[in-house]
Amino acid sequence: MPLALLGILRTTLETRLTAPLLLLGRYMMAEIFFRAGLVKLASFETTVALFRDEYRTPFLPPDMAAVLATATELTMPVFLLLGFATRLAALPMLAMTAVIQFTYFYHSEHYFWAFVLLTLIIQGPGVWSIDHWLRRRFG
Repeated sequence: MPLALLGILRTTLETRLTAPLLLLGRYMMAEIFFRAGLVKLASFETTVALFRDEYRTPFLPPDMAAVLATATELTMPVFLLLGFATRLAALPMLAMTAVIQFTYFYHSEHYFWAFVLLTLIIQGPGVWSIDHWLRRRFG
C-alpha cells in the first residue's frame, strides 16, 4: 500500500506542481528568444552588420551567423512552447546563451536563462507537452 500511495503522490506532484512550472519555463524562454528573432528578422541588414562589426563571431562568417541565429530564434522557441523535441530545441538556445554571455554581453539574467534551459534539457518538458503525449501514445 505505501508504494501505491507514493505513486499517487508522484503523479499528483508531476501534474499539479512540476507541469505548470515546466510550461512556464518553456513559455518564458520561447518568448525571449522568439522576440529576439523577430527583431533580427525585421532589420536583417542591421543584424548582419551587427554580426560583422560588433559581435564578431569567431567561427562563422557574419552573414551565416546572422542567418543561423535568426533561424534558431524563430524555430526553436516554437518547438519549446509546444513541448515537441524539447530537449533538442533547448540545446541550441543554451549554446546561444553561453556564446552571448561569455563572448559578447555579460548579464546576470543569462544565468537564469541557462538554468531554465538546463532544467528543460534534464527534466524534459513535463506532462503538458507533445513529447509526453507521443511517449504515452507510442511508447
